[in-house]
Amino acid sequence: MTYEQIALFTLFFCLFGFLVWGRFRYDLVAFTALMIAAISGLVEPSHAFEGFGHPAVVIVALVLIVSRGMINSGAVELIARLVMKPDRSLPQHISIMALVGAALSAVINNVAALALLMSLDIDAARKAKRAVSLSLMPLSFGTILGGMITLIGTPPNIVIAQYRADALGEAFGMFDFTPVGLVVAIVGIAYVALIGWRFIPERPDVLSKQGDGGLYVAEARVKEGSKSIGLTVAELYPKAQDSDVTILGLVRGGKRLPGFSRTRELRKGDFLVIEGDPKKFETFLGAADLDVVGTEKHVGLSSGSLSLVEAIVPDGAKIVGRNTMDLRLMGRQGVTLVGVSREGKRFRDRVRKLEIKAGDLLLLIGPDERLNSACNWLGVLPLENRKTEVIQRSKAIAAITIFGLAIALSVFGVTSLAVTLGICVIAYIGLDLVGGEDFYELVEWKVIVLLASLIPLSAALEESGGSQLIADQIVGQMQVFPSWAILAVLMIVTMTLSDFLNNVATALIAAPIAVSVAQSINASPDPFLMGVAVASSCAFLTPIGHKNNTIILGPGNYRFGDYWRMGLLLEVIVILVAVPAIMFFWPL
Repeated sequence: MTYEQIALFTLFFCLFGFLVWGRFRYDLVAFTALMIAAISGLVEPSHAFEGFGHPAVVIVALVLIVSRGMINSGAVELIARLVMKPDRSLPQHISIMALVGAALSAVINNVAALALLMSLDIDAARKAKRAVSLSLMPLSFGTILGGMITLIGTPPNIVIAQYRADALGEAFGMFDFTPVGLVVAIVGIAYVALIGWRFIPERPDVLSKQGDGGLYVAEARVKEGSKSIGLTVAELYPKAQDSDVTILGLVRGGKRLPGFSRTRELRKGDFLVIEGDPKKFETFLGAADLDVVGTEKHVGLSSGSLSLVEAIVPDGAKIVGRNTMDLRLMGRQGVTLVGVSREGKRFRDRVRKLEIKAGDLLLLIGPDERLNSACNWLGVLPLENRKTEVIQRSKAIAAITIFGLAIALSVFGVTSLAVTLGICVIAYIGLDLVGGEDFYELVEWKVIVLLASLIPLSAALEESGGSQLIADQIVGQMQVFPSWAILAVLMIVTMTLSDFLNNVATALIAAPIAVSVAQSINASPDPFLMGVAVASSCAFLTPIGHKNNTIILGPGNYRFGDYWRMGLLLEVIVILVAVPAIMFFWPL
């Protein structure tokens, strides 16, 4: 080995050690390794920051923004709501949720798909009176499996596609991953739904122990063309019950009608008085085709997507003893009060006319960038992690159409995927599905820095001959075995690394080794790159190998050792299915 190879291997060994240890942020560890490589001459200083402009980095960032735009439009919620039924048996529920999660993960980022479906799965578990731990892990695994189906479903696919462009002159296309990814996903989901969930320990739901936040009294507007027009209030009770929302009454012509108005037919411009949790409001509004009061006042603002935020009123706040009509909140701050929670008490005053007291919880709606300044102006304190995106359901068709056109332009070679996704993001900003603030907040900068830092390091390892050296060792140890066995071993090693390292890091390191192995045995590099793409995505043994597994750790009340119970056999199944599938669709 040369001095350069020894130095790079030492650097990568230390890098892997710190990543597995987890004591320091992985982006900081990777960036530090890059700086050490640049100072020591292992990476040319002029090339040290080329990773930040790499197409893979740009695509990963844009996919996250597009995913949020699709969710904010209601397109994803519409699909999820159609398949949610809490009275299904557990295997049926897991099958449907995993399939929906996989399908969504194929067109939006798999982390975004899980984030959307997780709350629905938790609600279904509570209504069915079963532990959420039994279904949350299968849902996570389903979204991970679904991400392998297309180029944009998971970052490792993007990394492998762009590496192929650098190494072989042409990137993998949007649906090149589909044949193998679809086969693996179908078999994996079948195992998870029929057998795998039985290995999961049944534990009580941590979130249910903590209790829900305050119940808010709010108003929902009957918009023009709503499918609820002509229905009686009582006819909406089943939808409200399914959403854990209570209908308290009806406001017409600015006046609260007496009683619960059960037999009154809804008209355009009426307001339903409802009580519940803000996140449940969104579910009910979508099912009943109603609007949050205040959204119509924000139409046309160029400030971006809308959010609901909860804030507590301290003693001495500006709003104490006053109502929002007196303060002209909308006119002065561009924010609307849509709900109030007061120690579980109900009140008959209209929300905007209600005199606010110290200790009240307020539910405010407005553009993200205006909510903070409005809270400061009112003297109220926003609650941590109590912000809810407002879904703009009227824009769902437009969002789907724009996304479909962007993918079509890329598939037919009109321009690159990075450019088409960039155009899609601009269109979503124009539709106010994402705003200027969202554009930066939605990018997961830790992953971006990790990816951008490892690209030059991976290139340096390959240029030094280090990747070929590793490949020669693998081939040398297995020279009496057939090519498919070498592919299987490469996938097993990659999958094991991915269980403890970030999957993006695993894909970046394993990709050049895969190409070197293929060249050493005079085989096509494509099946080996496909093997790395599948293996680096399939991290099912630990909660740290994939972000989706980390997300469900707390809500599912899981322990570190719970994942391998279902995940170990799943990883074996993935290898057994993926190797022959790769050999069939991508001959050696």
